[in-house]
Amino acid sequence: MDVDALIMAGGRGSRLRACGEKPLVRICGKPMIEYVINALKGVNGINRIIVAVSKCTPKTAIFARERGLEIIWTPGRGFCLDLRYAIERLRLRTVLVVCADLPLITSSFIDMVIRHYEECMKPALTVMTPLETCEKIGLSVDFVLNIGGRRLVPVGVSMIDGEKLRKTEGYLEEEIMIIEDIRAAINVDTPKDAEIAELLLQAFFHR
Repeated sequence: MDVDALIMAGGRGSRLRACGEKPLVRICGKPMIEYVINALKGVNGINRIIVAVSKCTPKTAIFARERGLEIIWTPGRGFCLDLRYAIERLRLRTVLVVCADLPLITSSFIDMVIRHYEECMKPALTVMTPLETCEKIGLSVDFVLNIGGRRLVPVGVSMIDGEKLRKTEGYLEEEIMIIEDIRAAINVDTPKDAEIAELLLQAFFHR
């Protein structure tokens, strides 16, 4: 399967604003987005890595360009609208969407997501983790869905059939992939989340 990766890096990141642009917040000495880029580069079958930026993240745009990555300027009107804008403007087909604030993401995890998407035969897939996984390590949680009697939190990774998205104004049929790996749950939204990410990254690195 040929996949285009779209890194969403245009959000305001208001709770981390004091630390600068959210994608460039450093975890163990490296900008968060760099971990995401490196993980994507380790995945076979990804054709393009595109970074979606906005007026809120001009330095992130420079960072991506300096590393030879393609960027797209989005309107900065919110995650869903900016995502649709990028997919429609670039006419993307099979799209892996990854938020820029996932410093513990790995190539093997992304491979697993792509395989699951291939097998589920649905036009969209969203990766979620149980709420208790986030609560166990003290992560902040903004959005919880009750699906099949389980309280689930989106982790910031999804896959979309871009051609089908362009043909509809509504929602696509969606597969929910539930993952309990703590690393997949680390979506950094607050200074405390950043501290937790640093501790876990150090722990996994020194294993």
